[in-house]
Amino acid sequence: MITPATPPNPKSAANPDVPHPVDSFAEKMNHFWQRNRSAFLTGCVLVLVAIFGKGVYDYYARQREKGIEQEYAAAGAPEKLKAFAVAQGDHSLAGAAWLRLADEAFAAGNYAEAIANYDKALPVLKDTPLAGRIKLGEAMARLLSGQTAEGESALNQIADDARQFKGLRSEAAYQLASNAAGAGKGEDVQKYVAKLMQIDGTSVWAQRAMMLRASTPVTVDAQPATPVAAPAAAPAGDISIKVPGKN
Repeated sequence: MITPATPPNPKSAANPDVPHPVDSFAEKMNHFWQRNRSAFLTGCVLVLVAIFGKGVYDYYARQREKGIEQEYAAAGAPEKLKAFAVAQGDHSLAGAAWLRLADEAFAAGNYAEAIANYDKALPVLKDTPLAGRIKLGEAMARLLSGQTAEGESALNQIADDARQFKGLRSEAAYQLASNAAGAGKGEDVQKYVAKLMQIDGTSVWAQRAMMLRASTPVTVDAQPATPVAAPAAAPAGDISIKVPGKN
């Protein structure tokens, strides 16, 4: 017996407009593309523009940084270095320029100018490892310019600041001890040397401090001598005077 073939779907035969499932998906995708083609192309263009723009900006930034670095390297004379620092504002190399100017003024003994330039360098480099270095230079400039109280206060702050590098803290403590030794304050020398040893007892500054302490005697205030009591005078009634020829 021959099995009859499966009869065609009467609905499909009666309605030829009903699409095949595969054709239906393709038609839907085509309709979706037709409706959203403009938006899709616009989005792609915007992404490409953003990528291209970032590339151009990065290139420009690199070229600008390269140009600034070249200007900084070429600014050898103090006048050119100062003009560079003023022109670059808050750029890190402007801070480095002010620091160079401050160090040069310090080395020349122009402590007032050194203090002014350190003050300009610090805000620019406050978040860098050079900040402590700037504070130490300014403290020493104040100390050597005669602003003793301000300089000693700044050095004590550095020495007591655990966030600073041990090398800077040790140097600050040593400078305090050296200044006290110059003033003949032996007890202060002992105090600052002890502080230095607590910070870092193995540093070069500790070795110098030990030599400084050994060569600085501790002054002891002289105590007034206890007066020696004079012998008590004899009572007036016991005094006898011998007259020759009389008993």
